[in-house]
Amino acid sequence: MTLMRQETEEIPAAVARLLASAPKTIAPVAEALRAFDPHVVVTIARGSSDHAAHFLKYAIELVLGLPVASQGPSIASIFGAPMKMGHAAALAVSQSGASADIVAMAKTARAGGALTAALVNTVPSPLADSCAYTLDIAAGEEQAVAATKSYVNSIVAGLSLIAYWADDKALKAALANLPEQLEKAEVLDWSLMLETVSDAQSLYILGRGPTMAIAAEAALKCKETSVLHAEAYSSAEMLHGPVSLVDRDFPVIAFAARDAAEDSIVEIINGIAPKNPHCYISSDKSADAIQLPFIATGHPLTDALALIVPFYRFVEQLSLHRGLDPDKPAALKKVTVTR
Repeated sequence: MTLMRQETEEIPAAVARLLASAPKTIAPVAEALRAFDPHVVVTIARGSSDHAAHFLKYAIELVLGLPVASQGPSIASIFGAPMKMGHAAALAVSQSGASADIVAMAKTARAGGALTAALVNTVPSPLADSCAYTLDIAAGEEQAVAATKSYVNSIVAGLSLIAYWADDKALKAALANLPEQLEKAEVLDWSLMLETVSDAQSLYILGRGPTMAIAAEAALKCKETSVLHAEAYSSAEMLHGPVSLVDRDFPVIAFAARDAAEDSIVEIINGIAPKNPHCYISSDKSADAIQLPFIATGHPLTDALALIVPFYRFVEQLSLHRGLDPDKPAALKKVTVTR
């Protein structure tokens, strides 16, 4: 068994471990954010952690009604520009907490007046030391180069923070049930895509809203583990140019959750499917695309998050099918330190 598969199977337990600690570790940070009452939230991250931050952007905007922006770390690390952030909260997301540019941006945000919190899997770490608050995402040691459980736990830590911050009972209930739902998601079989995607030169992965962040993470994993060019797009952007590349040999995977965006994603994939037999969607509303099995968790945000788990299982299979080792992606290291 590969390390990537092993760590994917650990996701439900890692999520349960994090949630068990939430009343003591996450609730106090949520209280601090509520008292600070920011006008805007900014995120600081790269790679899979940035995709987790992108998911949390949608969650914060949907649940709390606060605008969220991604800050470019180079503003601090390369350009050295000070920032006026007296009415902002800043969430820095990192598996290692070691990248110099992420740390520099977190320090700049704090110096500019932001309330800063690190969502990190390594405590202590330079990033944890740089922020006013630290949320240990409690994913446990992750040995595979490709992040899996740390991505999921970063999002769960953020969702739990949002649930306490907003006192959102529906989200709290969905999170309480999430480990059980992820156990079901982990055994879903998406291998019906294996031969087609393995033979492809490129593919599109679509989402909208929170599933756009899932699509971005999925596309990265195709590149990291399977040396396969994959691009993530909002389904709303497909008709603004990207669709012109799609033909019968260009697979399209659409991540649709049980949320307000599902119908619009189905509409786009139904428009592509008649000229492309290799369209796949995690929805039972499309009669034209090939349906991927999914778990309905009872909440739109956790529905979206659960979709990445069967994809992780699929992409590990894809890597092996293409004669590669998903635990040793070419030219990559576990900890990427940028400045």
